[in-house]
Amino acid sequence: MTAIPAEMAGAVQAARERVAALHAELPRWELVAWTAGNVSERVPGVAGHDDLLVIKPSGVSYDDLSPAAMVVCDLDGTLVEGDRSPSSDTAAHAYVYRHMPEVGGVVHTHSTYATAWAARGEEIPCVLTMMGDEFGGPIPVGPFAIIGDDSIGRGIVETLRGHRSPAVLMQNHGPFTIGRDARSAVKAAVLLEEVARTVHISRQLGAPLPIPTELVDRLYDRYQNVYGQR
Repeated sequence: MTAIPAEMAGAVQAARERVAALHAELPRWELVAWTAGNVSERVPGVAGHDDLLVIKPSGVSYDDLSPAAMVVCDLDGTLVEGDRSPSSDTAAHAYVYRHMPEVGGVVHTHSTYATAWAARGEEIPCVLTMMGDEFGGPIPVGPFAIIGDDSIGRGIVETLRGHRSPAVLMQNHGPFTIGRDARSAVKAAVLLEEVARTVHISRQLGAPLPIPTELVDRLYDRYQNVYGQR
């Protein structure tokens, strides 16, 4: 096991604390059941050292996810620091970080409504202003892939590269979200479940009305560049 470089120790500890705290958001927003789901964050390399990632250990209760319980891996998914095996989705997270350098956080959940869309292999159409704001269009579907290697990661990257959406519905599996950091990816996961539920309910009432592309573009630009505090 390779030791964490001294120049990165402080950044790794801060990431451990953030990632542990953000895991608590998944059950709080009812995005996971039992020990399913995971959050990771990239730790940028310094002084010539490679990037690392912090992620939860596999099969551990959310009540036990302290900063010390988090594990650190390199971007090949190899354990660098920690007493437990990394999440079974680590290879997927690592693949995303290797191939999407702009991504600083990855989240996977099995949230009910988003996963129901994934089970149908159907994208969520952009029929809500919230979707235009956060996702810049429909939520795309990624290919079916078996857990355990980087197949899921390849599907995430192939689907989201060049796409404005920070969320993908991996067919028959569930949602993955990305962000500039782990908090942004968790936010996307929360909003994804909200729009997945709302659009599902809307379809029970009738056909939702699509938002024209030019208006989606305006919504996305305003939300990304004007909304909130700067």
